[in-house]
This record gives sequence, structure tokens and C-alpha cells, in this order.
Amino acid sequence: MIQIISGKKGKGKTKHLIDKANADVKQAHGNIVYLDKNSKHMYELSNKIRLINVSDYTIESSDGFLGFIAGIISQDHDLDTMFLDSFLKVSCLEGQDISEVIDKLDVMGERFHITFVLSVSLDEVELPENAKSKVLISL
Repeated sequence: MIQIISGKKGKGKTKHLIDKANADVKQAHGNIVYLDKNSKHMYELSNKIRLINVSDYTIESSDGFLGFIAGIISQDHDLDTMFLDSFLKVSCLEGQDISEVIDKLDVMGERFHITFVLSVSLDEVELPENAKSKVLISL
């Protein structure tokens, strides 16, 4: 399953994402991973959430990003939720169509019973059709 927090830069998406991650970890039945473009929010997240700074790894395309996600999933059979902050940046999709990656994440989520919560720096009306029904919060 995919949930999206959408809105232009500076609207407060990250705060909503962090608050949701910290709330979800209290009742999660598995592990929670938070992917970000830096480690700036490390002390705002519960210590039970694994923060991964994606910029520490050489990800240069959306295919590389999906492989990175698959690697995380393959190493953690108890993975429950993945929070992806700055989704367009970490997935190498800034200024590109995100519909194919959304579809592939949806398939991964269904297959491995993982929820993906994405912060996307686009207004809800700018999202592709396959993403509009997945919007949890629109800022």
C-alpha cells in the first residue's frame, strides 16, 4: 500500500511524515524504516525507527532507487512501513513522471505486505492519476 503526503516545498510535509512515523512505531507489528536525503531529522525520530541517509549511497536513477528499496526489503523480513521523505529527490525523479515508480512500489508493497508513506513535493492536482487516490494529506 502507498500513502502520499503531497504539497509544494515548504508546506510542512516532513513534519507530518515524522509525526506519522513516530505515532506508527508505537503500534507497529514490525520494523519501520525512514529514508531521507540527509540525517537532519535523526533526533526527531523515535530511536526505534531506522533512519537511512540515501545520499550516502550511489543512487543515480529511479531503477537504482527501486533496487535499493528491494535490497532493504530483502534484508528485513519484519519490515512493516517505509517512510520516504523528499521522495522526488531520493528516487531521482525530480521533474519526471513518477507513475511507473508508484506502480512498482505498489506491487512491492502488496507482495511483501509493506506500507510506503511518501512525501511528494507536488500539489495533489499535479500527481499522476495512479497516485491521486493514494493521497493521505494534501497541503
